[in-house]
Amino acid sequence: MSQSALDKVFAGSIPKLYDDHLVPLIFEPYAKDLAARLASRKLGRVLEVAAGTGAVTRHLAARLPADVAIVATDLNPPMLEFAAARGTARPVEWRQADAMQLPFPDQSFDALVCQFGVMFFPDRAKAFAEARRVLKQGGLLLFNAWDRIEENDFAHVVLDSLATTFPDDPPRFMARTPHGYHDVDTIRRDLRAGGFSGAPVVETVAARSVADTARIPAVAYCQGTPWRNEIEARDKARLVEATDRAEAAIAERFGRGRVDGKIQAHVIAVE
Repeated sequence: MSQSALDKVFAGSIPKLYDDHLVPLIFEPYAKDLAARLASRKLGRVLEVAAGTGAVTRHLAARLPADVAIVATDLNPPMLEFAAARGTARPVEWRQADAMQLPFPDQSFDALVCQFGVMFFPDRAKAFAEARRVLKQGGLLLFNAWDRIEENDFAHVVLDSLATTFPDDPPRFMARTPHGYHDVDTIRRDLRAGGFSGAPVVETVAARSVADTARIPAVAYCQGTPWRNEIEARDKARLVEATDRAEAAIAERFGRGRVDGKIQAHVIAVE
């Protein structure tokens, strides 16, 4: 399987580990932020793409009025099935869908929201064009993207740790994909290419990533993301070793008890 294909495999035990560890560690603050930004708008129908295990979906269902219809989609069936099984505070329509070929009529939604999914789209301008197509006149596209990996403490430490574990061929999933779309000028160009003529509002938002022990972020990153696929592709027997080394590196920098690191992302809104 190619590296680009491996980057998109969220299967096996990854969805549960992702939701148990990575969502509270780094996604929860930004999920609350996106839902809060939508809560002040008058909405009828909201589409979420790349919903993953439903972190944003759950906050949307809790924050938006009951008469606002929510459709949550993801390309990856295991992630979507996990999200649907975990459930939401009120009914949500779950659909498997490709962000670059959305199965919805033109001008179907008042807002489209995407949490940390745009980095995975093979053709971002095409995905933005699809977003523009399904949005009503004056509809809002709201999404976020991680800043440089150097601005995200735990991910950066794990990246360096894996480079020492596999010096001949370091696994670089987090730097390459989740943190690989951090240039704001590139994002602006892709939005223009996708048909958004208005100037996007970009806000860089820092938050804190907190865990009770260094083991939690080590497991979250090494076993709850496609970094696991990269590690196991090099040597399946070394997953535990890689996780242990990542834990030791985090503990060395942040302490052996409760750990607290910076996370940072861009939040982009455009009509």
